[in-house]
Amino acid sequence: MPRLYDKGDVLKKPDWLKIRLHRTAQYAEVQRIVREHGLHTICSSGLCPNKAECWSRRTATFMILGDICTRGCRFCATRTGHPAPPDPSEPSQVAESVRLMQLRYVVVTSVTRDDLPDGGAAHWARTVEAIRTENPDAAIELLIPDLDAKAEHLATVVASGPDIIGHNIETVERLTPVVRSRAKYRTSLETLRILAEQGAATKSGLMVGLGESDGEVLQTLRDLRDVGVKIVTLGQYLRPTLEHYPVAAYVTPQKFEWYRLQALEMGFSYCASAPLVRSSYLAEEALRSVKSL
Repeated sequence: MPRLYDKGDVLKKPDWLKIRLHRTAQYAEVQRIVREHGLHTICSSGLCPNKAECWSRRTATFMILGDICTRGCRFCATRTGHPAPPDPSEPSQVAESVRLMQLRYVVVTSVTRDDLPDGGAAHWARTVEAIRTENPDAAIELLIPDLDAKAEHLATVVASGPDIIGHNIETVERLTPVVRSRAKYRTSLETLRILAEQGAATKSGLMVGLGESDGEVLQTLRDLRDVGVKIVTLGQYLRPTLEHYPVAAYVTPQKFEWYRLQALEMGFSYCASAPLVRSSYLAEEALRSVKSL
């Protein structure tokens, strides 16, 4: 990725974005399991600000299909390049790690694999099935790429039986071409529409602070609701490095609360909206909201 920006673009972080570290014995245990089983987590690859807190609660978001993405979005810290073929042992490794961590709620995401004929859909399905076999009482949430909105590939994932399937819209329509790589706003909406039509409980996430207006955020929420999305998350965009897209503004906690109330008025069953919210943060709360409907 070319060096697009410099230190002159850096905004000073406000106090509400200070992160408290939670590197407890539980954190060390989760770290050991991830390392010994050769697992990739978006917690590490995505430089998630909640990594220490979540790992200390003995939870983690697993990242399958390797740690090299075929796309190069300007907001994302995951490496871009030519990934290796899928590891056929990965589904069983993830399932075993879920058992070792004694997880009741499992979140799985992946890099985008445009190099694979099905975008990795079959590997996704095998991973869900392996987790279900090894951990029959665990709830499973997926955060998938758009799979080019191909209904047959999405059906493969839905048929494996996860409890929630998420796909992040990431940003408003106007900013999508400059922030995301190859992904299209309307393709993401179509992916979510197809998933909902196929019977999945759908979820999406939106970053703010990239230069969008309030009106654009509300329109994005309406677009997501119109295609059947039930759960939505909003969080502050945090620039991973100086080579990534700059932060245009730090959104206040009060504005995040306003977004949350607006989303609930639109009919979403659950909305998590706060500066450090990420799509998988405290994800089990969203599942409870869907089951209560």
